[in-house]
Amino acid sequence: MVLYELGTAVARLQFTLFSRWKVEGQESIPPRGPLIIAANHLSNADPPVVVASSNRKLHSLAKEGLFKTPVGAWFFSRCYAHPVKEGQVERTALRWALRVLERDGALLVFPEGARSRTSGLQPAMPGIGYLAFKSQAPVLPVAVTGTEHIPGYWRIAFPFCKMNVRFGEPFTLPAIEGRLSREILQQGADMVMERIAQLLPPGYRGHYSTANISTPHSEPDEATPSCHSERNAAE
Repeated sequence: MVLYELGTAVARLQFTLFSRWKVEGQESIPPRGPLIIAANHLSNADPPVVVASSNRKLHSLAKEGLFKTPVGAWFFSRCYAHPVKEGQVERTALRWALRVLERDGALLVFPEGARSRTSGLQPAMPGIGYLAFKSQAPVLPVAVTGTEHIPGYWRIAFPFCKMNVRFGEPFTLPAIEGRLSREILQQGADMVMERIAQLLPPGYRGHYSTANISTPHSEPDEATPSCHSERNAAE
């Protein structure tokens, strides 16, 4: 608990001092009760950026490689993270996530399962559909932009670029009776991604660029300046 709170406070300070960090819609985060926070995935910086932008303690599924060393396993487990193989849906991880939600916790997930190499949304994996249908917890879509310009872990503390985190409105997938087929799970996952796409500038919507976008984004449709150009401007 202390490590998580300390790390979050340090991250907020670092992002405030060394980036143009903007958070929108934080008032949409339910203060209590089970919650799935679903965000697009651009960079290794996304988890700490979203955690620092949230006013709730977040549990998360993190790639297995971060837990390979004893120090890594100790650190990330105390930051309320659970290992999962990148790009895969694992029953152990899903059971852990459902337990978090059953205890009224908030769970951070990246439905794409891996970072986007193009900055555009990738097809979602069905895991987010399973969690949302099974738990009936509200899903809060989150759009992240700018973090794709942060190269490697060493730059997370010193981003030197513009980062924007936009929280949408929570919604719940419809209750489904009977067996949850893979097709149904994928449809639910796609519904979540379409909500995320609504919050993103068109250039970031990728696979979901043809989705029914009814909510306009608040940022202009232009490429986010690179960290290099931002740093030069700062200097």
